[in-house]
Amino acid sequence: MATSSSISTATVLYLSLLFSLCILSTATQPGLILTVVNNCPFTVWPAIQPNTGHPVLERGGFVLHTLNHRSFPAPTTHWSGRIWARTHCTDTYNHFTCATGDCGGRLECEGRGGATPATLAQFVLHHGQADFSSYGVSLVDGFNVPMTVTPHEGKGNCPVVGCRADLIATCPAILRFNGPEGHVVGCKSGCEAFGTDELCCRNHYNSQETCKSSSYSEYFKRACPATFTYAHDTPSLMHECSAPRELKVIFCH
Repeated sequence: MATSSSISTATVLYLSLLFSLCILSTATQPGLILTVVNNCPFTVWPAIQPNTGHPVLERGGFVLHTLNHRSFPAPTTHWSGRIWARTHCTDTYNHFTCATGDCGGRLECEGRGGATPATLAQFVLHHGQADFSSYGVSLVDGFNVPMTVTPHEGKGNCPVVGCRADLIATCPAILRFNGPEGHVVGCKSGCEAFGTDELCCRNHYNSQETCKSSSYSEYFKRACPATFTYAHDTPSLMHECSAPRELKVIFCH
């Protein structure tokens, strides 16, 4: 017959084990993960730029070979910024440069922005009472690769958004952007092609009332309706997903 002392010891051991398992479960619960996937039939060099006051992630850039991915933890507090692909990069005589999306001739952008044209994924992480992660895909600065953003395990409004079409193949002649070897490697925005205040939504045109779509932004919108195509495009294109476990940026499909 067990004594009260032995029962008490067994109970303490059981409760101690249960407590340890709970602590372990909590400690290993993953936070938000950012994953970048390269489904393009060529190497890309992803770049990450934080908005002012936020930390640089993954040193701001890295190489990603075809059919590979890279996952890394997102900040655990509020963060905002953008991700894009650099293409047709070369490293000759210690001089690194990319035909599209280049960030000042560096592999690791370390907070620098990218040259247009480039397809952009935009993020605002960990905001609001429901731990929202907002995301969208922008063609305001033109197009260089197809891109989508896919959330996983979030609650609420969590659609897959982006541009799956290869707009380089159909880019109007006046918007085509040629690489160093003369091939079309991107599709410019109307702003980049012509530089007018109206197309760039500058000065008098820098407001919701005066910044309007153009025939050039409409080309992008017809091909990829779930993207921003001019500076004051519909704000609802930035989706709010509550507490997703992962946000996946996919280049090409």
